[in-house]
Amino acid sequence: MDEKTKAQIMDGTKIRRVLVRLATEVIERNRNLKNLTLVGIRTRGIHLAHRLAKLIRELEGVPVPVAVLDITPYRDDASASPKPAARKKEEVKFSVDKKDILLVDDVLMTGRTIRAAMEGLIDLGRPRTIQLLTFIDRGHRELPIRPDYIGKTLPTSRREKVQVRLKESDGTDEVLITEPVKLR
Repeated sequence: MDEKTKAQIMDGTKIRRVLVRLATEVIERNRNLKNLTLVGIRTRGIHLAHRLAKLIRELEGVPVPVAVLDITPYRDDASASPKPAARKKEEVKFSVDKKDILLVDDVLMTGRTIRAAMEGLIDLGRPRTIQLLTFIDRGHRELPIRPDYIGKTLPTSRREKVQVRLKESDGTDEVLITEPVKLR
């Protein structure tokens, strides 16, 4: 099924403006930035986490590490994936113990991806705190998950898709609302 673009919500300038605001909010709420680790959720959450870390470093002069966690074994919608017990802790290159973890994702909808990420983090140790930053919150929760930081709340129908496109993976910075189109 093809998709048609219904609206462009953000361009590169607006995306940068939102990221600066989010970085400022993160700085204001986290007194000890040296204890903060950003964990990007694949794929665009990783890119957003790197951009936020760069902004925090520019604004405060504090380097904030960025880590990646593979949530595939923790998804509840992928029965064929390996179970968490099959995962080796040596694969993870960061310690979560007593850290302030900021999960970063591009679009939050049902909350299932975030649940999987939190389960994966807790499987690795005991973070001091886990916070959630989402670039776009579109509602439609199936789980009681609420972000601490929201770039933009964007109410959509379940039929619509929100596409966050970033230069690192898509060659351009934009946020689009698309909708499936039936071919005749």
